[in-house]
Amino acid sequence: MDADVLLYIDTQEANNLEGVFKAAVFRTELTRGDFEDPIPGLLKVIDSFGNRVDLLLGLRGLEPQAFSRVLEVPFQGSTLRFIGREDFIAMKVFAGGPVDIVDATRAISAGRDSLDFDLMRRLAKRYGRDAAESLERLLAG
Repeated sequence: MDADVLLYIDTQEANNLEGVFKAAVFRTELTRGDFEDPIPGLLKVIDSFGNRVDLLLGLRGLEPQAFSRVLEVPFQGSTLRFIGREDFIAMKVFAGGPVDIVDATRAISAGRDSLDFDLMRRLAKRYGRDAAESLERLLAG
């Protein structure tokens, strides 16, 4: 019922995208983050069933190479691109909410053996000391 999508688009593109969703009869809400907010903007898109997608308009601290580590998955004639688990986990510990920590914990336990721990630690450090410490707590527990 809820999904997050990370985009890197400017304000005008976000406004245009909101218009496209409104024309397709989705409810939308476009908000801008303040100077302290790690997310510069957020476009919420909600369908008539209450399903919601949050389109994050960037993320402070995200390593530019994150997009080169995506996993491509064929889906109904298209290709969906998903961020790698190490990037996902680092972003979740940075967000730090209870649901985010559960998401990170589940992503770790889904396949500890296949994770690149050095990469994941480096990525978490980019988000700051709190994210790095949160990751270490998850890895120890």
